[in-house]
Amino acid sequence: MRPVFVKTENVSRFTDAMTALKKRGAEEACLVVLDGMPGLGKTTTLKQWVAQNSCVYLRAKKEWSASWFMTELLESLRINAPHSFQKKYMAALIEFESRRNLFESAGKTFAVVIDEADYVSSNGRIIDTVRDLSDGTGIPFILVGMGKIRDNLSRFPQTSSRVSQYVRFEPATKGDVQSFIEQICEIRVADDLITFVHKVTAGYNREIKEAMANVERFGFRNPPSDNNGITMADMAGQFLINDRRTGNPIHVPEGI
Repeated sequence: MRPVFVKTENVSRFTDAMTALKKRGAEEACLVVLDGMPGLGKTTTLKQWVAQNSCVYLRAKKEWSASWFMTELLESLRINAPHSFQKKYMAALIEFESRRNLFESAGKTFAVVIDEADYVSSNGRIIDTVRDLSDGTGIPFILVGMGKIRDNLSRFPQTSSRVSQYVRFEPATKGDVQSFIEQICEIRVADDLITFVHKVTAGYNREIKEAMANVERFGFRNPPSDNNGITMADMAGQFLINDRRTGNPIHVPEGI
């Protein structure tokens, strides 16, 4: 499969939100919440965006404390973390100010992504630290989770009021699946098989990519006979993916 990043409708929703963030009215309203079920491409999208924009990516830990969070934040900024929390905080403020000015002069936005933020979205000390850092520097923080962040932040109205953009990742559309296959799969695939992949994967990126890998392996062994590509009839009886709900294998139906 080709190592290509596919711009799905979810990716467009996220980039639209980041564009809208730049036009916010209140300077302090620079938090973004992005959520959705596992397997919809959140982490892949954010890591791609971070790499393209030279921003910071952190993955929250279940046992994070505010001090541990600050240590990892400074390490990601390539700064040796001082011992005391106060000195860590001041070091982050200084670096954030420097990076914000540098990025603004280049017409860009520096931001911090915290993935799996469900772990910490009910931790008052960490959430207050995020708010203080963001308020003090105007640096956007993007909190990524699986649906709990918005409810958890309601316990902290001073923070929740600073969320400028809410983005929810949804299951891939058939058009997304077609884009995945056309851009990543090295074997041409017929429309009926694309439709079947969309149906049985329920639009989850992980399953879509697994299905594509199996279609591609089959196609290399059995090249399609015409320009329409590999059809369902061609792959009848072949294993496609495991059902994420039951763990049972899903095969392409026979007798089509």
